[in-house]
Amino acid sequence: MGKYNYEEAVKNDVIEYIKTETNIQDYASENQLVNYLNDALWIEDSVTGNASGSYTFNTYEAEENLSHNLDLLHEALREYGVDYEKALESGPEYCDVVIRCYLLPKAIQEAVDELEIGNIIDSASMSI
Repeated sequence: MGKYNYEEAVKNDVIEYIKTETNIQDYASENQLVNYLNDALWIEDSVTGNASGSYTFNTYEAEENLSHNLDLLHEALREYGVDYEKALESGPEYCDVVIRCYLLPKAIQEAVDELEIGNIIDSASMSI
C-alpha cells in the first residue's frame, strides 16, 4: 500500500461536506463560511472523526493511514503539545483523528478556494 494522502483526503471530505451540508447563500462572506466550517467540521465524524474519536471506525484502516505518515503525526502532536508516546498509547484511531484535525484549517481554505466560494458569495450578494 502506498502512502495515504491525508491532505487530499481531508480536503475532499470538506468539499463533500460543503456540497451536501452547506447552503453557501447563508453566509455574507467567505470568511464567515470558513469560520463556520472550522467550528462545525472540528467535531464532524465524516471529516475529522473528532466527535466520536474515530474517523475510520476501524483500527486496521487507521493504522494503514498512519503508515508512512509518522512525520505528519509528529508535526501535529507537536503543534497540539501532545506527548508522542501518550498519543501512540491512545491508539491509531486517536492518532488518525489528530492528523485530520491538524490539517482541517488548511483543507477548508483549499476547498473553499477550489470551489471558488468567494466568487459565489460575491455574485449572490450583488444580485440582492
